[in-house]
Amino acid sequence: MEKLRVTIWNEFHHELNNERAKANYPDGIHECLAWALAAEDLDIRTAWLEKDEEHGLSEEVLAATDVLLWWGHCRHGHVRDDVADRVVARVQQGMGFIPLHSAHFSKPFTRLMGTSCALRWRENDDSCVVWNVNPNHPITQGVPLHFTLDKEEMYGEYFFIPQPEELIFLSWFGGGNAFRGGCTFTRGLGRIFYFQPGHEMYPSYHNENVIKVIANAIRWAAPPAPREFRAGASMEPVV
Repeated sequence: MEKLRVTIWNEFHHELNNERAKANYPDGIHECLAWALAAEDLDIRTAWLEKDEEHGLSEEVLAATDVLLWWGHCRHGHVRDDVADRVVARVQQGMGFIPLHSAHFSKPFTRLMGTSCALRWRENDDSCVVWNVNPNHPITQGVPLHFTLDKEEMYGEYFFIPQPEELIFLSWFGGGNAFRGGCTFTRGLGRIFYFQPGHEMYPSYHNENVIKVIANAIRWAAPPAPREFRAGASMEPVV
C-alpha cells in the first residue's frame, strides 16, 4: 500500500525573526511537524513562503499531495493569488486540507469558507483546555476526553465561519473564552479540518495529543482513492 503523500506548508517567518519563536521551533514549524509525524509512515515534504516563486506549491507538488497542512500568521497577503486559487482547486478535486491555528485567515481557507473567518484573540499566556466533544470520530481516536496546553494564544467566539459539518473539539481558555477549536467541512470532493492550537510563541506542536490529532486528521482528510478530476472535463456517459 502506498504511503499518504503529505505536504506541510509554513510561512517560516517568525522562527527566523523572533527569538522566542526560534527557541520553540529552531528549524521552523514545518520541520517540527515533519519530525513529530515521522513515525506515522507518511511520505512527507515541506514547503514555505520563500522556498521559490510559487511558495513551494507548484502544480506538480500539489498534484502529488494527498493532504496539505497549512500554517500562516502575519504574511497571508504575501501568498500569490494564483497559488491560493490552485490550492482551492485541488481541495475541490479531493485533496485534504488542514489549516492550523492562524491559517484561519489564509487565502485558501477564507476562499473555501466564503466568509471573513474573523475571531476574537488575546495573547496573554492563557491556559487552554481542549475538549474532545466527538469521541467516536476518526480524528479523536486515541485522544483523551480533554487535554491541557499550559499556554496558548486565546481564540474566542464569535468565529465567523460557516456552520461546521462536525464539531470535533471545543477549546476553553483560562480567561473564560470558548472557541470551536476543531471543525470539519467538505468542499467539492475535499475534506477540511481546521485545528486551533499552534501559536508560534508556545510549544504546542511538541504536545503528543496535538500531534495525535493532526496524524488522525491526515488519515481522515486523505482521499480514499486518489484520482485525477477536473471540473468541466468530458465524462463517459453512464450506461
